Amino acid sequence: MSGAPKSSDQQSAFLYLAAGVTGSRKLGLRRANSPRQLAEQLRRERLVPLKNWAVPMLGTASATGKLKLKDQAELNFQLSQLLGRGVPLVEALEVAASSVSPRVRPIIERMRESVAAGTSFADACRNTGMFDLVTIGIYRASERTGDLAGAASQLAKTFKRQQAISEKAITLLIYPALVLTISVVVSVLMLTLVVPSIGNSLKNANVEIPVYTAVVIAVGEFLRANFLWCLLGLLVIISVMVALRSPLLAGLNRVVRKLPLVKSVLLAQESARFFTVMSAMTRSGVTLADGLGMATLSVNDPELSRQLTRLRTRLIEGGVLRQLVEDVDTLPLATRRLLIAGERSGELQTVFETLAVDHADEVDRRSSRLLAAMEPLLIVMMFLLIGSLLLSILVPLMKLSSEIG
Repeated sequence: MSGAPKSSDQQSAFLYLAAGVTGSRKLGLRRANSPRQLAEQLRRERLVPLKNWAVPMLGTASATGKLKLKDQAELNFQLSQLLGRGVPLVEALEVAASSVSPRVRPIIERMRESVAAGTSFADACRNTGMFDLVTIGIYRASERTGDLAGAASQLAKTFKRQQAISEKAITLLIYPALVLTISVVVSVLMLTLVVPSIGNSLKNANVEIPVYTAVVIAVGEFLRANFLWCLLGLLVIISVMVALRSPLLAGLNRVVRKLPLVKSVLLAQESARFFTVMSAMTRSGVTLADGLGMATLSVNDPELSRQLTRLRTRLIEGGVLRQLVEDVDTLPLATRRLLIAGERSGELQTVFETLAVDHADEVDRRSSRLLAAMEPLLIVMMFLLIGSLLLSILVPLMKLSSEIG
C-alpha cells in the first residue's frame, strides 16, 4: 500500500542544518525514516533543527554492508559496562548510540526504539540487517540465559581481537601494494619521459641498438603518443575488474591459500577467529554442537570448514569430541591435544579463550616472518621492473662510450 510506513531498511538520508546551544551552525548528513525522526535525533544531541533536505539515493546506498568491527566493539563494550551495573537495556542503547560513529548512530537509535516497543534485542539487531548471524545467535542465546551483559563483554573482546587481526592482514597487503605501485609509477614515467628521449639520441648518433632496447623504446614512444588512450584503457580494465571482483577475488583467494608462507598466516587467522567465536558462544550458554554450527560460518578456509562441519555432524550423531577432534588434522596437534584435555576436564570455555589468544599471537609471529620474507622478493620485483629499463638504456650507452673511446 502507498500509505504504509517506511521499513527500517528504506531510510532516506537527510542533509540538515542545525543550531547548537551556543548559536553555532552545524551542517551534516544523517539517515532517518522521516524529518520528524531526524528532528528527534538532533534534539537528543542538543541541536535545534533549522532546515533539512532529503537525499534518498545516498540513504539507500549507505544502508548496505555490516557494522565495522570498531563500532561493534564499542557498542558491546558500552552494553557490557551499563547492563552489568543494572542500567535498563533501552537506556544503555541510548548511551551506546552516543559512543559509536555518526554513521552508525541512527541504526542504534532504531534498535533502541524497537526494544522500547517490546522487540527482543536479538530481533532488533536482525531487523537492521547490519549484524552477522553469529553475533545475532550469541545475543539470542544470552537473552535466554539472562546474561546479555556477559555476552556483550565477550563480544567486545572478540571484535577487538578480530580488529587487531584484520589490521595485521591489511598491513600485509599495504606494504607490497605500496612498493609495487611505486615501482609501476616509476617504470611508466621512465618509459614515457626518459626512454624515448634517450632513444632518439641513440638513433641520431647512429648507434646499433639491441633488439630488447628497440622494443622498450618503441613501447615508450607508443605510451607517450597515446597516453590518454592508454589511460582510458586502464580505467576500463579497472572498471571490469571491479565489476567482476567476486570471481576474481575467489580465484585469487584459492591461489594465495596454496602459497606456503601465506597459507600458514591465513590458517592461523582463521583458527583465531574460530576459537574467538567459540569462546563467545560457550560463554553465552550455547551448546557445543550449536556453537560449532555458528562458529564454522566465520571460517573461510575450505578444508578447515569442511572438517569442522563433519565434526559437528558426527557430534550430533552421538560422537565424543575427544575422539572426533583427532580427525580435524588442519588444526595443529597441540591445539587438538588441548581441546581433548579441556573436554575431559569440563573447561572447554577456558580452552577456547586460551586458544583464541594463542592463535592471535601466532598470527603476529607468522605475519612478521612473512613480511621478512617478502622484503627480498619485493626488491627482486623492483629490479625486474626498473632495473630492466635501466639496462635497456645503459647497454647501448656503454657501447657508444666504448666506440668513442
